[in-house]
Amino acid sequence: MGRLVAVGLLGIALALLGERLLALRNRLKASREVESVDLPNCHLIKGIEAGSEDIDILPNGLAFFSAGLKFPGLHSFAPDKPGGILMMDLKEEKPRARELRISRGFDLASFNPHGISTFIDNDDTVYLFVVNHPEFKNTVEIFKFEEAENSLLHLKTVKHELLPSVNDITAVGPAHFYATNDHYFSDPFLKYLETYLNLHWANVVYYSPNEVKVVAEGFDSANGINISPDNKYIYVADVLAHEIHVLEKHPNMNLTQLKVLELDTLVDNLSIDPSSGDIWVGCHPNGQKLFVYDANNPPSSEVLRIQNILSEKPTVTTVYANNGSVLQGSSVASVYDGKLLIGTLYHRALYCEL
Repeated sequence: MGRLVAVGLLGIALALLGERLLALRNRLKASREVESVDLPNCHLIKGIEAGSEDIDILPNGLAFFSAGLKFPGLHSFAPDKPGGILMMDLKEEKPRARELRISRGFDLASFNPHGISTFIDNDDTVYLFVVNHPEFKNTVEIFKFEEAENSLLHLKTVKHELLPSVNDITAVGPAHFYATNDHYFSDPFLKYLETYLNLHWANVVYYSPNEVKVVAEGFDSANGINISPDNKYIYVADVLAHEIHVLEKHPNMNLTQLKVLELDTLVDNLSIDPSSGDIWVGCHPNGQKLFVYDANNPPSSEVLRIQNILSEKPTVTTVYANNGSVLQGSSVASVYDGKLLIGTLYHRALYCEL
């Protein structure tokens, strides 16, 4: 009788494991292939060879890139080189990427930048917020951009127990931001277990020097985050749920969910066109290819443009798609004055004229 019970329990456990594995494959869109959608005036950006996971563009056309992200188990084309922040001036006739110098005293050797965001203060001071994973830990670095010297002055490192697995950030003040945690745990094994079991424990945190609090939760894997041009709404990408959440921002900085836009792809970083309010999304059509790298069958890329997201029927357009032959693992797409920049998790970056 005892053996029969043991076999029965083993069978139930194996069935549950099999169901979770199948569910994970569906969340990763492991069988999806993408049809190419080409843009006529594009070229790869020289100097970006090992990823440009996030991009943020100032109103004057200066674009910041976070480059060289590394994670355990994630492919890298430059595993021994620290990450950095690059800049392009999109008002130049032939823009090129330049790495910004960072002030002395900051640990460049362990710099591992992820999501980024800029904030312009009332006195026109530009702050750059960078999610950083030094030795695969979690911090937010706040820099002051010194344009005359093309450099970054490090001001502050933010660590907090409510920021255990930070992915992306949107700045709302000189030391204030919303951030996504793509997992509840920081331990790599517990992260994997959390993802495998589909616990929906990821969240969004508001940080200020005086208050830190969870303001939205229940996400599968909260990823990209951004704010509407009128500062009334926060947009959050839930990458494994294939969703973009629209949340209303209140005076106390709490968030209330208004709607969810369901998509057929893994949504990564969100960029906002300040002139139209359109959301540009870097997407992963097939997440399994992204995490199980095969040079002969590389991860594909996809860029979506979402218009009128607050309406009953937003317009979703595939602007660019590639099977990995040109661009592998697109994570962000940002526009400025008829120009489109597409960054990737660990590959190249693309410059296009629309």
